[in-house]
Amino acid sequence: MVAQELEKNGSAIVRKLIEAALAGDVQALNIALQRIMPPLKARSEKVQFALDADAPLTQQARQVMQAVAEGVIDPDTGKMLIDSIGAFAALKGVDELEERLNKLENRMSKGN
Repeated sequence: MVAQELEKNGSAIVRKLIEAALAGDVQALNIALQRIMPPLKARSEKVQFALDADAPLTQQARQVMQAVAEGVIDPDTGKMLIDSIGAFAALKGVDELEERLNKLENRMSKGN
């Protein structure tokens, strides 16, 4: 029932909303803008700092912390980078465990 009324009177409602917004009604303006424009998403800026990608992961995290301490990158970006390093470490651990398991299985199958 409500949907039918909105379907029938939707255009008139939108016109009134726009009229109110144009007349200075801040609430109507806010509603109109929310429907017209998508919410802004936070964007991270590109950062550049010394990071040795071949260094052990703990050393890489230390390099990120140093960049934060020196003000080269902001703390939020530093946290995101360290979280990414941690996620990479977890993936690397899974790969290493799988490799060890495969070697064990191969040794056991050769022994039988």
